[in-house]
Formats: sequence, structure tokens, C-alpha cells
Amino acid sequence: MTPVVRWSGVDIDLDVIATNTSHLVDLAAPARLWAVVKADGYGHGATDVARASLVGGATGCCVALVEEGLRLRRAGITAPILVLSEQPAEAAPLVVEHDLSPTVYSEAAIAAIAAAAVAQGRCVGVHLKVDTGMRRVGAEPGDAPRLARLIAGTDGVFLAGVSTHLAAADDPSHPATAHQLAVFDTVLAAVAPGPDVLVHIANSAGAIAHPSARRDLVRAGIAIYGIDPSDAVSVPAGVRPALRWWARVSLVKRVPAGDHVSYGWRHRVEHDTRLATVPVGYADGVPRRYSAVGGEVLVNGRRRRIVGVVTMDQFVIDLGPDTGDDPVLVGDEVVLIGEQGDDVIRAEEWASRLGTIGYEVVCAVSARVPRSSVGSIADRS
Repeated sequence: MTPVVRWSGVDIDLDVIATNTSHLVDLAAPARLWAVVKADGYGHGATDVARASLVGGATGCCVALVEEGLRLRRAGITAPILVLSEQPAEAAPLVVEHDLSPTVYSEAAIAAIAAAAVAQGRCVGVHLKVDTGMRRVGAEPGDAPRLARLIAGTDGVFLAGVSTHLAAADDPSHPATAHQLAVFDTVLAAVAPGPDVLVHIANSAGAIAHPSARRDLVRAGIAIYGIDPSDAVSVPAGVRPALRWWARVSLVKRVPAGDHVSYGWRHRVEHDTRLATVPVGYADGVPRRYSAVGGEVLVNGRRRRIVGVVTMDQFVIDLGPDTGDDPVLVGDEVVLIGEQGDDVIRAEEWASRLGTIGYEVVCAVSARVPRSSVGSIADRS
């Protein structure tokens, strides 16, 4: 069958992922680094990112779902894989069978993992998660010592880790982090984990901005992709974005002053100009309102503003009048995120315009945009 060619794609530089990971490994040392590759590697491709991060010095991976862990195992990833929250009891046999490291914070989850492990003649290391203030998942601090004793006294499981998650590490001045660390240290004193038990707290922002949160390992997510955790916490020098999203111009037309663009005629052309259509829309991850917040793309190294409502499959950009010194043709490259010429549009720019975070921007690039892994690591895989 002849492959279908689409005028849009996402290129992921796996060498950049590996280099970013190496920088973060150095930053976190002597703590180990486990790469967070949930949500298909934040839209970058979980399997390839996992391989690249392990090349860069990560010693394990973290996922949100059992299915994500199984995908890595089936791709030949043999490193530890931590599932970050409790999963349905019926998933426990798969967790055990595929040597995933489960997170637990309830008696029911401990019992489910233990039963599956005993049935398979295994003993599984579990990570006890404590809720120190996120108020999302995790055992209450007062319950953690009892749950640790339950794990120690239950056949089929043993305590492999104790963890928590920081709610405000991306704001270094926020008092929540100091409070959570104090609560967690009180819990650790009561649980008294042995030297072989991994203690972990820090996400990317915690690893970068809060050295006291690094402990035995850090769970680095957004930073390995080269995206700042927040406006207040930037990735270290040498860490750069790995994702580049491009498309191609599908149509160029001249329109007179006074014409309107796209649904609802919300944009009116003030001067004679040229409009170019780009075959990407909100079904691909460009928010419908992106023109209303000043969204721009790069064409021939110059910024071009998106005009009119972004539609499901297309949006329109204003090229300006035809002065003869700025030819734009069908097939010319359009960069939505990434470098072109001397300019760059980062996911953080999108996030600032949209009032969100870089995480959401890259995760929102839909699966119908083809991904391609590039770099020497990709060539070897």
C-alpha cells in the first residue's frame, strides 16, 4: 500500500532527549533519575523517549497507567517502570506478570497486588505514596506507618519505595513545599524505611528548584523534553526542546480590504493582503481560539499571525501585501513549534498566550499528527 502523506508532522529529536536527561542526571546526582513518559511521553512518543532517556542516564521510567507500562515492556524496555498511582484491582495480575512497580496507598491495593504475586509465585516491591498536601492521591500521613507495617507483614509484597508529590514546586517562593517536606520527613521517621527502600519526592520543578527534595531519586518529566516547568523555574543550561511541529502551506490567495475570514466572520481584513491556508486545526491540537490570543507561526523565517477562527482541520495566516520581496508558495514550511531561520516558537509561548502550561500544549498535539523520531539514537533503533 502506498503510504499516505500529510502536510504536517512532529519531529522528535531523541539525541536532544538523551542530552537533556544527561544534564538532569548530573543536576540531581547523587540521586537517581527516572524519566516520566506517561501520556505517550507528553506527546513525544513514550517508547522512543524511554529508550533515549535511558541512554542519557535515567535508570527507570514512570507511567500513569498499567497499559502504558505494558507498552514499554512489549517494546523491550527492561528498566524499572513505576506506575504512579493505584490501578484497578483486576489489573494486578498484569502488574505482577510484567514486573511493573506499583504505587499503593490503601489496604485494598496492597491486598490485590499481594494476591496476584502469591498466585504467580512472586514477591513484588511496592511504593507507598503519602499525601502530604496535594490532596489528590496517597495515604494520609497518619496512616502511612500502619500501611508500611501491613506491607511488611503480607506475603507477596515488600516495601520498595516511599514517595510523595509536591503541589507547588514550580513556585519556589510558595510555602507549600517546605510544609510538605516537613510532613514527609515526619512520616519517614515513623516508617523508618531501610537503606534499600527508595525515597522519592521531586518532579522536574522539585529537582531543579528544591535540592532538598531530590532524595534517592527524582521523577523528571517535563524537563527531559526541554520545556520549562513554569515561568519561575527554568530548565538548566544545555537543556532544550526536543519537539518540532511543522506543516506546509496548502493554498495562497490575494484578498481585498474588507473581506472577512473563517467562521463567524470574526476577523476583517483591513488592507489588501495575502492569506495562506495551513492544513492543521483544533483536531490536531491548535486551539480554536488561538488566533484571538495572538497566535503566530513561522514561514520563511518570519512570524505570521493566525487570523480568523481556527477550524477543525485548517487555519489561516496573514502574509501581508504582495510586495515582491516575500514570496510564499504552496508547500512552503510552516513551523508551529520549533526553530526556523533565526527565530523560534516554543511551547512556553503558546502556554503564555493561552493561559496554560507547556505540558498541556505538547500533550494536546493529537495522535493524527504523524510523529517521526530523528537523531542518531533514532537511526539505531
